[in-house]
Amino acid sequence: MTDLGLLINNEESEATGGGTFERNNPITGELATRAAAATVDDALRAADAAAAAFPAWSKTAPAARRKILLAAADRLQARTDDFIAAMGAETGATAGWASFNVMLAADMLREAASLTTQITGEIIPTNRPGSTAYGVRQAAGVVLSIAPWNAPVILGVRSLATPLACGNTVVFKSSEICPRTHRLIADALLEAGLPPGVLNVVSNAPEDAPELVEALIAHKAIRRVNFTGSTRVGRHIAELSARNLKPALLELGGKAPLVVLDDADLEQAVAAAAFGAYMNQGQICMSTERIVVDDKIADQFVAALAAKASSLKAGDPRAGNTPLGCLVDLSAAQRIDALIKDAVAKGARVVAGGGIEGTIMQATVVDGVTPGMKLYRDESFGPVVAVIRVGSVDEAVRVANDTEYGLSAAVFGRDVTRAMSVAARIESGICHVNGPTVHDEAQMPFGGVKASGYGRFGGKAGIAEFTELRWITVQDGPIHYPI
Repeated sequence: MTDLGLLINNEESEATGGGTFERNNPITGELATRAAAATVDDALRAADAAAAAFPAWSKTAPAARRKILLAAADRLQARTDDFIAAMGAETGATAGWASFNVMLAADMLREAASLTTQITGEIIPTNRPGSTAYGVRQAAGVVLSIAPWNAPVILGVRSLATPLACGNTVVFKSSEICPRTHRLIADALLEAGLPPGVLNVVSNAPEDAPELVEALIAHKAIRRVNFTGSTRVGRHIAELSARNLKPALLELGGKAPLVVLDDADLEQAVAAAAFGAYMNQGQICMSTERIVVDDKIADQFVAALAAKASSLKAGDPRAGNTPLGCLVDLSAAQRIDALIKDAVAKGARVVAGGGIEGTIMQATVVDGVTPGMKLYRDESFGPVVAVIRVGSVDEAVRVANDTEYGLSAAVFGRDVTRAMSVAARIESGICHVNGPTVHDEAQMPFGGVKASGYGRFGGKAGIAEFTELRWITVQDGPIHYPI
């Protein structure tokens, strides 16, 4: 068990009044972390510290920011065992998933380091004689970063790496489910030499989150907001940001379709579907939630997928002998179980898995899912995939798009030209041809459409999100004025 304070101005402190909250291990129910429960005053103090640090940090040379971010990547990887322990205790993650989180997060820090010299501008042709016009990108100010628990190192680092590289300072609101894991990210950055106030970490009790977030977004120093999490909460963040005229980057829920055309390589499609549906127990925003498969090959595909799913056992992640671990809590298991029972009651068939013991749920395949079932539309965020059979390419596209979400998608077919044409018709921010729906790289423009949010993390797209584009002119001759 770890006791954590707030991190403001590179100093650890208790919350005002000494309030704390607790996170319990989802497998054992034992206390995993006790953390400071910030008040609104604490949150505003963190924003003030970030504001005070901004002028100096925004003027640091690219080489100085790059050096710190590269060192932080090394420090992060050196703490891999700490992250494995923290993620296992707080979220029930397997050691493999935690290690992957650290590896990709370190890549994100290194990619952000490379961006420090890519924050470029341009000279824009002007119609005014003797004038030179510049488009210049500058750091925006203080960024409010809010990251979730499901890929906590990846998404925590993603929320703050590019903002820091661009010269912004950050208030990082850690997840109530994994405050210890998120704090380890900040520790790595501070060890790398991040100056006081550049990164501040605020933890909070779950019931206090709405008030804290509203106060932070309203704070005059906050100039950008980024949030990764549920669409329900994302809508609220969007409303608060709009009310305060603060640009927000939102990466929200998903219901990713994997379309299997009649000429697909079934072995590859099954492998990708299983990975996409069950990695981290399906608790990934890009997880394959729906398989849209052509009737002509559906029986063969479903049989192969059921066999694959049955081979992927879930168990206590502490034992380290199963590819799948546990769900984040009992309420998640109950919610997913209700979705499956609703589908079965309305005519669907469970062809693999379905078993749930506490927070351990086996990889599940539900065949014959139709629009009248909750599993067809609701994000399950668990190790269950819905199979929907279709009779044509046009119907496959219609079903793939028959969702409020639009984050990730995949299309499998040997005729790549045809598969690409299908991909072009799918409404999603990300689509992979002959690859899984779950895929991320630090330099890629990552984000969704529709209820999956807006804006893009990653690479130069991230620079556009976390800088202000200014128009600056220099006049080197007299100007004739009409009055």
